[in-house]
Amino acid sequence: MLARRRHAFLGGSVVAVLILGAMIPRIDLNDQWVKYFDESMEFRQDADYAEENLTGMNNFEFSIPAEESGGISEPEYLETLEEFAAWYRNQDDVVQVNSIADIMKRLNKNMHADEQSYYRIPDNRELAAQYLLLYEFSLPYGLDLNNQINVDKSASRVTITTRDVPTKELRALIEEGEQWLRDNAPDYMHVNAASPTVMFAHISERNIKSMLGGTFLAIAISLLLAIALKSVKYGLISLIPNIIPAVLGFGFWSLLYGEMGLSLAMVSGMTLGIVVDDTVHFLSKYLRGRREKGLSGSEAVRYAFQTVGKALVVTTVILTIGFFILGMSSFRMNSWMGQLTAIVIAFALVADFILLAAFLLVIDGKKKKKAQPKLASEQEPALA
Repeated sequence: MLARRRHAFLGGSVVAVLILGAMIPRIDLNDQWVKYFDESMEFRQDADYAEENLTGMNNFEFSIPAEESGGISEPEYLETLEEFAAWYRNQDDVVQVNSIADIMKRLNKNMHADEQSYYRIPDNRELAAQYLLLYEFSLPYGLDLNNQINVDKSASRVTITTRDVPTKELRALIEEGEQWLRDNAPDYMHVNAASPTVMFAHISERNIKSMLGGTFLAIAISLLLAIALKSVKYGLISLIPNIIPAVLGFGFWSLLYGEMGLSLAMVSGMTLGIVVDDTVHFLSKYLRGRREKGLSGSEAVRYAFQTVGKALVVTTVILTIGFFILGMSSFRMNSWMGQLTAIVIAFALVADFILLAAFLLVIDGKKKKKAQPKLASEQEPALA
């Protein structure tokens, strides 16, 4: 049936690739580490309770420098710090903002008999420095401010705690804060946020972009196949079943979940070897039928199915089941990686058996190729 309706199968395959490929940009890159764990796990239950009743699970920090040593006592510095903290407190999903400016305001109020009108930044640097010195002397051992200011008091830390929001929103929140500093603070206060939360907010995006660069590896593999198959034409054709499975897999994943994280960034590279292995087996048998047996294009495709088709089906089924078992894990990184890997491997078989086979039938048609005589060393031994 494939030989008779080759154009229909090829056209349908191309349409399916285009439709699923168009779904890929809809995928949100999201690494909410709390949601790595299934709701049945005790840690996830505790984390959800803490976020609902206590505080957020994510935080990021700005180490904001002053203009000179001891400069954190300057009223202008503290005023900017307070405005920055107030801006973040007004943002959605921000639970808490902690900065040295809050301590200074509270100290100023305490030193004026807790009069509410003095809950503000001290008027001059000397007074603020004296407040800070008195406060540090009053703290018990181990509870100093070294976690908020550096030793020479030339920089302080602002910590922002947020709810467990998607990393797309978290990246936007961080970038807006960095932009606020560039727009409203002196040049020496222009810094970027840092923390493991910031790292996870960007890591999947960077890995996906790096993974796209791995597409060139598929081109390199096709060049090697061109040498091995002794044909530039079929080396280039091998690009189709090498790249298409990942396109189909990620497009289908977009329809299933609509988001992906760190673990899925490695699936394309991890499955490339399996995908290429299927392609090599199918194309090598096809070319053997064409070159050594002088078969037409349709006969060579049938020969490839007869000689290697069953083996490809068996290995694909075994690998797919194995990775789907991994997909049952309660840890999302393992679960999603197993599911997507199984999907890509299954699509690799479809790409070889339908798309590649139909393409070979269309370009080669019913043309026969004269069989090449075998060398003596290549002769198959006669049966006794």
